Amino acid sequence: MRVTTDEQGDPWFVANDIAVALGYVKPENAVARHCKAATTTPKQGGGFMTIIPERDVYRLVMKSNLPAAERFEEWVVAEVLPSIRKTGSYQRPMTPGEQLLAQAQAVINIERQQAEQQVALERIESRVSSVEQVRYLDSRPAGFESMTCIRERINLRHGIPPWVINAVMRDVPGAPLPFAMVRSKHADEGAQPYAIWPIADITRRFDRFVGECTYVTAERATHPEIRQGRFKIRPRASA
Repeated sequence: MRVTTDEQGDPWFVANDIAVALGYVKPENAVARHCKAATTTPKQGGGFMTIIPERDVYRLVMKSNLPAAERFEEWVVAEVLPSIRKTGSYQRPMTPGEQLLAQAQAVINIERQQAEQQVALERIESRVSSVEQVRYLDSRPAGFESMTCIRERINLRHGIPPWVINAVMRDVPGAPLPFAMVRSKHADEGAQPYAIWPIADITRRFDRFVGECTYVTAERATHPEIRQGRFKIRPRASA
Protein backbone atom coordinates (compact mmCIF):
# COMPACT_ATOMS: atom_id res chain seq x y z
CA MET A 1 0.00 0.00 0.00
CA ARG A 2 1.48 3.29 -1.11
CA VAL A 3 1.43 6.32 1.16
CA THR A 4 2.74 9.86 0.71
CA THR A 5 2.70 12.92 2.95
CA ASP A 6 1.89 16.54 2.14
CA GLU A 7 3.72 19.69 3.28
CA GLN A 8 1.90 19.57 6.63
CA GLY A 9 3.02 15.98 7.20
CA ASP A 10 -0.48 14.54 6.74
CA PRO A 11 -0.72 11.14 5.03
CA TRP A 12 -2.33 10.64 1.63
CA PHE A 13 -3.09 7.10 0.46
CA VAL A 14 -3.25 5.74 -3.08
CA ALA A 15 -6.99 5.29 -3.46
CA ASN A 16 -6.87 2.15 -5.60
CA ASP A 17 -4.62 0.39 -3.06
CA ILE A 18 -7.08 1.08 -0.26
CA ALA A 19 -10.16 0.05 -2.22
CA VAL A 20 -8.54 -3.20 -3.39
CA ALA A 21 -7.38 -4.04 0.14
CA LEU A 22 -10.94 -3.55 1.40
CA GLY A 23 -12.26 -5.94 -1.22
CA TYR A 24 -14.25 -3.56 -3.40
CA VAL A 25 -15.07 -5.26 -6.71
CA LYS A 26 -14.94 -1.97 -8.59
CA PRO A 27 -12.31 0.16 -6.79
CA GLU A 28 -12.65 3.19 -9.08
CA ASN A 29 -16.42 3.34 -8.58
CA ALA A 30 -16.03 3.04 -4.81
CA VAL A 31 -13.54 5.89 -4.70
CA ALA A 32 -15.72 8.11 -6.90
CA ARG A 33 -18.82 7.39 -4.79
CA HIS A 34 -17.45 7.59 -1.24
CA CYS A 35 -14.33 9.79 -1.25
CA LYS A 36 -15.00 13.52 -0.89
CA ALA A 37 -11.44 14.88 -1.00
CA ALA A 38 -9.82 12.67 -3.63
CA THR A 39 -7.22 14.34 -5.85
CA THR A 40 -4.57 13.29 -8.34
CA THR A 41 -0.78 13.36 -8.26
CA PRO A 42 1.86 12.40 -10.85
CA LYS A 43 3.16 8.84 -10.60
CA GLN A 44 6.55 7.46 -11.41
CA GLY A 45 6.78 6.48 -15.05
CA GLY A 46 4.18 9.00 -16.21
CA GLY A 47 0.48 9.52 -15.80
CA PHE A 48 -1.48 10.27 -12.64
CA MET A 49 -2.92 8.36 -9.71
CA THR A 50 -5.73 9.21 -7.33
CA ILE A 51 -4.85 9.79 -3.70
CA ILE A 52 -7.13 10.30 -0.70
CA PRO A 53 -6.65 11.73 2.81
CA GLU A 54 -7.10 9.81 6.05
CA ARG A 55 -10.77 10.78 6.43
CA ASP A 56 -11.63 9.26 3.04
CA VAL A 57 -9.91 6.03 4.06
CA TYR A 58 -12.39 5.80 6.92
CA ARG A 59 -15.27 6.54 4.55
CA LEU A 60 -14.25 3.55 2.43
CA VAL A 61 -13.91 1.41 5.57
CA MET A 62 -17.32 2.38 6.93
CA LYS A 63 -19.05 1.83 3.61
CA SER A 64 -17.60 -1.66 3.24
CA ASN A 65 -19.51 -4.62 4.66
CA LEU A 66 -16.62 -7.04 4.21
CA PRO A 67 -14.88 -8.62 7.24
CA ALA A 68 -11.58 -7.36 5.84
CA ALA A 69 -12.66 -3.78 6.47
CA GLU A 70 -12.49 -4.10 10.26
CA ARG A 71 -9.09 -5.75 10.13
CA PHE A 72 -7.90 -3.10 7.68
CA GLU A 73 -9.08 -0.26 9.93
CA GLU A 74 -7.25 -1.77 12.90
CA TRP A 75 -4.08 -2.11 10.83
CA VAL A 76 -4.22 1.51 9.63
CA VAL A 77 -4.88 2.90 13.11
CA ALA A 78 -2.45 0.66 15.00
CA GLU A 79 0.47 0.48 12.54
CA VAL A 80 0.35 2.71 9.49
CA LEU A 81 -0.64 6.09 10.96
CA PRO A 82 1.64 5.90 14.04
CA SER A 83 4.55 4.99 11.77
CA ILE A 84 3.85 7.92 9.45
CA ARG A 85 3.63 10.37 12.35
CA LYS A 86 6.90 9.11 13.85
CA THR A 87 9.01 8.62 10.72
CA GLY A 88 7.15 10.38 7.89
CA SER A 89 6.50 7.12 6.03
CA TYR A 90 5.27 3.57 6.43
CA GLN A 91 7.39 0.58 5.51
CA ARG A 92 5.82 -2.81 5.78
CA PRO A 93 7.90 -5.53 7.47
CA MET A 94 10.13 -7.35 5.03
CA THR A 95 9.40 -10.94 4.15
CA PRO A 96 12.11 -13.56 4.88
CA GLY A 97 13.02 -13.52 1.20
CA GLU A 98 13.35 -9.72 1.18
CA GLN A 99 15.47 -9.84 4.35
CA LEU A 100 17.78 -12.38 2.71
CA LEU A 101 18.02 -10.20 -0.40
CA ALA A 102 18.81 -7.10 1.69
CA GLN A 103 21.54 -8.97 3.55
CA ALA A 104 23.00 -10.22 0.28
CA GLN A 105 23.00 -6.67 -1.10
CA ALA A 106 24.79 -5.44 2.02
CA VAL A 107 27.47 -8.09 1.53
CA ILE A 108 27.82 -7.10 -2.14
CA ASN A 109 28.23 -3.44 -1.17
CA ILE A 110 30.95 -4.33 1.36
CA GLU A 111 32.77 -6.51 -1.17
CA ARG A 112 32.57 -3.73 -3.78
CA GLN A 113 34.03 -1.23 -1.32
CA GLN A 114 36.82 -3.65 -0.45
CA ALA A 115 37.55 -4.20 -4.15
CA GLU A 116 37.73 -0.44 -4.76
CA GLN A 117 40.05 -0.03 -1.78
CA GLN A 118 42.24 -2.85 -3.11
CA VAL A 119 42.49 -1.20 -6.52
CA ALA A 120 43.43 2.11 -4.88
CA LEU A 121 46.03 0.35 -2.73
CA GLU A 122 47.53 -1.40 -5.76
CA ARG A 123 47.70 1.93 -7.57
CA ILE A 124 49.54 3.49 -4.65
CA GLU A 125 51.91 0.53 -4.36
CA SER A 126 52.63 0.70 -8.09
CA ARG A 127 53.33 4.40 -7.84
CA VAL A 128 55.62 3.92 -4.84
CA SER A 129 57.46 1.14 -6.68
CA SER A 130 57.96 3.39 -9.70
CA VAL A 131 59.21 6.22 -7.52
CA GLU A 132 61.66 3.87 -5.84
CA GLN A 133 63.19 3.17 -9.26
CA VAL A 134 63.78 6.84 -10.04
CA ARG A 135 67.43 7.69 -10.67
CA TYR A 136 69.43 10.14 -8.57
CA LEU A 137 71.43 12.94 -10.17
CA ASP A 138 73.99 15.35 -8.79
CA SER A 139 72.63 18.31 -10.75
CA ARG A 140 69.52 19.28 -12.65
CA PRO A 141 69.90 18.88 -16.43
CA ALA A 142 68.56 21.41 -18.94
CA GLY A 143 64.93 20.95 -19.92
CA PHE A 144 63.78 19.82 -16.47
CA GLU A 145 62.14 21.66 -13.61
CA SER A 146 61.32 21.20 -9.94
CA MET A 147 57.90 21.33 -8.32
CA THR A 148 58.48 24.92 -7.24
CA CYS A 149 59.23 25.92 -10.83
CA ILE A 150 56.18 24.02 -12.09
CA ARG A 151 53.87 25.89 -9.72
CA GLU A 152 55.25 29.26 -10.79
CA ARG A 153 55.33 28.56 -14.53
CA ILE A 154 51.92 26.87 -14.80
CA ASN A 155 50.33 29.59 -12.71
CA LEU A 156 51.70 32.18 -15.13
CA ARG A 157 50.67 30.10 -18.16
CA HIS A 158 47.12 29.16 -17.11
CA GLY A 159 46.31 31.13 -13.96
CA ILE A 160 45.72 27.90 -12.02
CA PRO A 161 46.28 28.16 -8.23
CA PRO A 162 49.07 26.11 -6.59
CA TRP A 163 46.69 23.72 -4.80
CA VAL A 164 45.19 22.61 -8.13
CA ILE A 165 48.66 22.19 -9.61
CA ASN A 166 49.60 20.03 -6.61
CA ALA A 167 46.52 17.86 -7.18
CA VAL A 168 47.27 17.36 -10.88
CA MET A 169 50.88 16.48 -10.13
CA ARG A 170 50.27 14.14 -7.21
CA ASP A 171 46.69 13.00 -6.70
CA VAL A 172 44.64 12.69 -9.87
CA PRO A 173 44.85 9.57 -12.06
CA GLY A 174 47.70 9.82 -14.52
CA ALA A 175 49.77 12.10 -12.29
CA PRO A 176 53.25 12.31 -13.87
CA LEU A 177 56.06 10.48 -12.14
CA PRO A 178 59.32 12.38 -11.58
CA PHE A 179 62.09 11.76 -14.08
CA ALA A 180 64.78 11.82 -11.40
CA MET A 181 65.74 13.03 -7.95
CA VAL A 182 68.45 15.69 -7.69
CA ARG A 183 70.76 15.64 -4.72
CA SER A 184 70.96 18.95 -2.95
CA LYS A 185 74.27 20.78 -2.78
CA HIS A 186 73.50 21.27 0.90
CA ALA A 187 72.97 17.59 1.67
CA ASP A 188 75.65 17.81 4.38
CA GLU A 189 73.41 20.30 6.16
CA GLY A 190 70.40 17.98 6.01
CA ALA A 191 68.80 19.22 2.77
CA GLN A 192 66.74 16.55 0.99
CA PRO A 193 66.84 15.59 -2.71
CA TYR A 194 64.14 17.14 -4.88
CA ALA A 195 62.19 15.73 -7.81
CA ILE A 196 62.39 17.02 -11.38
CA TRP A 197 60.11 16.57 -14.41
CA PRO A 198 60.59 17.22 -18.15
CA ILE A 199 59.34 20.73 -18.94
CA ALA A 200 57.77 19.68 -22.26
CA ASP A 201 55.82 16.80 -20.65
CA ILE A 202 54.49 19.02 -17.87
CA THR A 203 53.44 21.68 -20.36
CA ARG A 204 51.47 19.14 -22.40
CA ARG A 205 49.96 17.68 -19.22
CA PHE A 206 48.55 21.00 -18.05
CA ASP A 207 47.50 22.16 -21.52
CA ARG A 208 45.43 18.97 -21.74
CA PHE A 209 44.09 19.48 -18.21
CA VAL A 210 42.91 23.00 -19.05
CA GLY A 211 41.25 21.70 -22.21
CA GLU A 212 39.26 19.25 -20.07
CA CYS A 213 38.04 21.97 -17.70
CA THR A 214 34.50 23.32 -17.75
CA TYR A 215 34.23 27.08 -17.31
CA VAL A 216 31.58 28.01 -14.73
CA THR A 217 32.28 31.73 -14.97
CA ALA A 218 34.78 33.74 -16.99
CA GLU A 219 37.49 33.07 -14.36
CA ARG A 220 36.27 29.94 -12.58
CA ALA A 221 36.28 26.34 -13.80
CA THR A 222 35.71 22.77 -12.65
CA HIS A 223 37.34 19.48 -13.61
CA PRO A 224 36.05 15.92 -13.03
CA GLU A 225 39.18 14.95 -11.11
CA ILE A 226 39.23 18.00 -8.81
CA ARG A 227 36.72 17.09 -6.11
CA GLN A 228 37.01 20.34 -4.16
CA GLY A 229 34.88 22.21 -6.69
CA ARG A 230 35.62 25.19 -8.86
CA PHE A 231 38.94 27.00 -8.98
CA LYS A 232 40.52 30.07 -10.56
CA ILE A 233 41.73 29.86 -14.16
CA ARG A 234 42.79 32.29 -16.86
CA PRO A 235 39.84 33.42 -19.02
CA ARG A 236 39.55 31.38 -22.20
CA ALA A 237 40.74 33.25 -25.28
CA SER A 238 37.98 34.37 -27.63
CA ALA A 239 37.75 32.51 -30.93
